[in-house]
Amino acid sequence: MTSPQTVDVLCLFERIAPESWFKNLIPTTGCGSRRGIYSFAVVIWLMIVQRMQAKGTLGSALQQLLQNRPMNLLPSCKRVRDNRISPHVGGYCQARQKMPTPIASKVSDYVLAQLQAALPVCPAGSQQPVFLLDGSSLELEHTAELAAAYPPAENQYGKTHWPILRIAVAHNLANGLASRPSWGAMYGSHAVSEQALAEDLMDRLPKGAVVVGDRNFGVFSIAHAATEKGLGVLLRLTEDRFKKLWGGGSVECGQERTITWRPSQWDRKAHPGLPAEAAVKGRVLVAQMQSGSETEFLYLFTTLSIAAAEVLEIYRCRWYVETDLRSLKTTIRLQHLTAKSKAMMEKELLIAITAYNIVRAVMGWAAQQSGSAPRSLSFSQVQDVVEAALPVLAAAQSPQEYALAFRRMLDTAAHFRLPTRSHRRAFPRLVWGHCRSFPKHKLVPLALPPSTGEKTI
Repeated sequence: MTSPQTVDVLCLFERIAPESWFKNLIPTTGCGSRRGIYSFAVVIWLMIVQRMQAKGTLGSALQQLLQNRPMNLLPSCKRVRDNRISPHVGGYCQARQKMPTPIASKVSDYVLAQLQAALPVCPAGSQQPVFLLDGSSLELEHTAELAAAYPPAENQYGKTHWPILRIAVAHNLANGLASRPSWGAMYGSHAVSEQALAEDLMDRLPKGAVVVGDRNFGVFSIAHAATEKGLGVLLRLTEDRFKKLWGGGSVECGQERTITWRPSQWDRKAHPGLPAEAAVKGRVLVAQMQSGSETEFLYLFTTLSIAAAEVLEIYRCRWYVETDLRSLKTTIRLQHLTAKSKAMMEKELLIAITAYNIVRAVMGWAAQQSGSAPRSLSFSQVQDVVEAALPVLAAAQSPQEYALAFRRMLDTAAHFRLPTRSHRRAFPRLVWGHCRSFPKHKLVPLALPPSTGEKTI
């Protein structure tokens, strides 16, 4: 059961990041304070509420401010005291645009640190936190600024319409919390790879943590970078890379070898900054996995000294990051960011990660209260609970009222458990394209009709 003291200090946004913390933050970021109703705390609270809602408009978020009056966040100005906050979204829209990006970045990191301090960070039976690495892409609005920074995809037929953002994420295996992601262009002259973004992302992970990646991250540069940063690695290898590391001989399920992974000529060409003595010591393990009706080998490289069965158990959980990305892109609505400028896009992305982490924290607290695992709860249904409870918590007049509403929210969230499958799916997983109600437009050059010498009026 969550104690009232924990509720007072480590619950949702208005208690995690109070107005006093924002006042201390302003000198460190070099940003001027926001006067009037829309302080930085109010703006970020509204952006979180907006991200939680299915409609997700500025007006729907502003109505929560007007109807519920979060007194812990609203400044003591004349319009608040006189109950004369304008219902029009112009002030909120301008405040969002004027808020500096470093404020959103600092808030994202601070909220994550507060939530991690209140939740278990290591999987059961492990002394090290485990982070699941993966990459994805997001669509952006088509504006000149965004198209220049994040060019659309291009092939022999021309360019597509939407600018594309490449993103790398790291999610904690134990509690599902997401670290601040890294992003960059997916196409164009300044395109960055998922591996480069992952190396930048690893700087924000705690020392001694373990990073888990699929075959896309099973390359020497990732293993070497993680080792240099004091992180353990568990990476899946492609069959060709495995054969080079294995060094010949028979390959059977359950085998493992201790190796020293050294960069190839291609690795040194792609990463000229690698030191001459660069090498990573670890183990290569061979296992089998069932893919539909077929059985295939699974090749893993790890620097961990734990038993092979524990290594396989950790890698078996890598799929969680796929469902985490689905929650971010569909439930939190990051599949297509509607911001029109690069700065606003970055703020929307950072606050969306903060909203995601708040839902994950509620799942963790509800699981602790009910004695279940955090990932056994439905993210989308718990988000519905948080969306409904967030204004009620913000409008609480006393710590006792707040604690009562908070426990009610946890009790409700604990009911939404995912179904336990008694057997594997009887049908394979399929990937479906986005549903479109109209065909994509293509730029087709118009051919003029042959001239007949007559004028058409």
